[in-house]
Amino acid sequence: MPNNYFTTPLLFLIDTLFSIYIGLVALRIIMQWAQWEYHNPLVQFIIRATQLPVKFLRQFIPSMGRWDSATIVLLFALTAIKLVLIVLLQSIPITTFALILWIVADIFSLFITLFTASIIIQAILSWVAPHTGHNPVTPLISRMNAPLLNPIRRWLSPMGGLDLSPLIAIIGLQVLKMLVLPLLTGQY
Repeated sequence: MPNNYFTTPLLFLIDTLFSIYIGLVALRIIMQWAQWEYHNPLVQFIIRATQLPVKFLRQFIPSMGRWDSATIVLLFALTAIKLVLIVLLQSIPITTFALILWIVADIFSLFITLFTASIIIQAILSWVAPHTGHNPVTPLISRMNAPLLNPIRRWLSPMGGLDLSPLIAIIGLQVLKMLVLPLLTGQY
């Protein structure tokens, strides 16, 4: 059997499992930024899932103001490990500088994806259950997306009862991704 036979599923597993956990770590950073309610079940899940490595890193890395530096370091470290494993499995020659740029690009892309997905989820939830407070995700996503959507809402009033701010925010995020990622990856 060719070497590629086992490499492809292994790459998939590494990318998928690391990306899920890195996504949780990124949500922990967003949780601090958006000041999510601590007693929310989703927040409790994120904290419990990421607490062990964050608690370990806090022994060596102090917080910077209101930002948990240990969580940020964990995000970069996990992304670096994931990308190094991918590079090693694919036998790609890469310089340290290129790896650092790839790490930053991967994290940037992750945050764009998280915000895009959260805006889509918020729009869908507003159609399905617009005024019920029973969904624990709704207040978290609203707080997360408010800094992106509120300026657009002030600039663009609802048209015929439709709020187009999510659409404009998603388009803006995708354009930003298209402008920044090529600069970081050197593929312009």
